[in-house]
Amino acid sequence: MPSNYRSFRKSVPWLILFLETVFIILFYFSFQRYDALIRNISYTDFQDVNNMVIFGFGFFLAFLKRYSFSSTGFNLLIIVLGVQCSILMEGLLVLLQEPNKHDPKIITMAAVSMTAVAISSGAVLGKTNPLQLIVMTVVEIIIFHVSRWINKRFLQVPDNISMKHVHLFGAYFGLAVSSRFAEPSPRSEKNASTPKSDLLSMLGTLFLWVFWPSFNSVLAYGDKTKAIYNTYFALAVSAVTAFTLSVLTTKDGKFRMTHVHSAALAGGVTVCYTAESIDYPWIAMILGLLASVITILGSFCLQRCLNPALKIHDASGVHFTFGLPGLLGAVAQVVLLVIKKWTVLPSLGYMVMIYIGAFCLTISVALITGFITGLILNFKLLKIIPVSKYFEDQFYWEFPHLAVGF
Repeated sequence: MPSNYRSFRKSVPWLILFLETVFIILFYFSFQRYDALIRNISYTDFQDVNNMVIFGFGFFLAFLKRYSFSSTGFNLLIIVLGVQCSILMEGLLVLLQEPNKHDPKIITMAAVSMTAVAISSGAVLGKTNPLQLIVMTVVEIIIFHVSRWINKRFLQVPDNISMKHVHLFGAYFGLAVSSRFAEPSPRSEKNASTPKSDLLSMLGTLFLWVFWPSFNSVLAYGDKTKAIYNTYFALAVSAVTAFTLSVLTTKDGKFRMTHVHSAALAGGVTVCYTAESIDYPWIAMILGLLASVITILGSFCLQRCLNPALKIHDASGVHFTFGLPGLLGAVAQVVLLVIKKWTVLPSLGYMVMIYIGAFCLTISVALITGFITGLILNFKLLKIIPVSKYFEDQFYWEFPHLAVGF
C-alpha cells in the first residue's frame, strides 16, 4: 500500500457509526411500536428475498480472482445498511401519502429495493472503496424511492409496478456511476477469473435462480401462484437457451460459464413485470427464450462496440444481465396490456403512455442521478483508489499468512 494513502480507520468506521446513530434516532421517532409493522408479514417471503440479496448477489459478484473477499463482504455491509435506510424512506413516503397506513411488508420491500444497490455495485465492482460504496448505497436508495414516489404521485403507477423497475434502475444507475471511473488496463491480470472464482460466482447464480420465483411473487398483487409458475417456466427456458447459445457462439463448440452465469437469470428479470398477469405458460417460456438470446447477443455487441465507444467499463456485465432483460420485460408488459385491453380503446392509449412513461422516467432518473453520484464519488474526500489498486482484496483486508503482496 502506498505510504501516502491514508488508512480507512479515520473514515469508514466513523461514517458507519454516524449513519447508525441517525438511523436509530429516526427509527425511534418513526416506528415506536412493532404492532403496525409485523402484522400479517410472511417470514418465508422475507427469508427468500433476504437469501437472494445476501447469498445470491454476494457470491454472484465473486468472480474476480483477487476480489472475492470484498465482493461478498462489502455486499453484506451495504445490504444491511441499505435495508435500514430503505425502511425509513418507505415509511416516510407512506406517511406523506397515507398518514394512517402502515405497510406490513415494509421490511420485505426494503430487502427487494436493495436489489438495485446490489446490481449497481456490480457495475463498479473492484473500483470503489468501502467509503464510496456506503455513500453510493445511501444516495441510490433515497433516489430510487423518490423515483417510485414520482411514478405513483404523478403517473398513478401502482406500488408493485414501480418496485418492479428495481432491475432497470440498478443497472442504469450503476452504469452511469461507472462511467465516471477510470477504466482499468485491458491487460490487467487482476481483472480476470479463475475456475475457483467462477465456481463461487455460479453458486451465487444458483441461489438467485432458485429464489427468483419467490422474489417475483412478492411483487405480485394478483395471483401469486401464477407468478411463481410463470417465473419458473421463464427461468427454465432461459437456462436451457443459455446452454444452447453458449455452444453455438464459442469457437470450439464448448460451454462457457460466463454465458450460463448471466443468461440463466434473464428470464426471471424479464417476466418480473408480467408474472402474475400471464395466463398461458408458453408466453412466459417465449419471454424466457428471448431474454436469454438478448443477454448473450447483447454481451457481444455491448462489450465490443457500445461500451468502448461510451468509455464504460461494466465490471460484471449488469447491462446485458439485468438492464436489457429488464427493458424487454417493460416492453412485454406494454404489449401484453395492449393485447388484453384492446377492446377498451378510449383508456388503452392512456394506460400505454403511463407504463411507457414510467419505465422511461425510471431510466432517465437513474442515468442522470447516477452520473452526478459518480462525480461525487470521485471527490478526494472519499479517497478514490488508483487504477493500479483496482480489483485487490489485499488493499482492504488482512491476510496474515502473506508476508508480502500478491
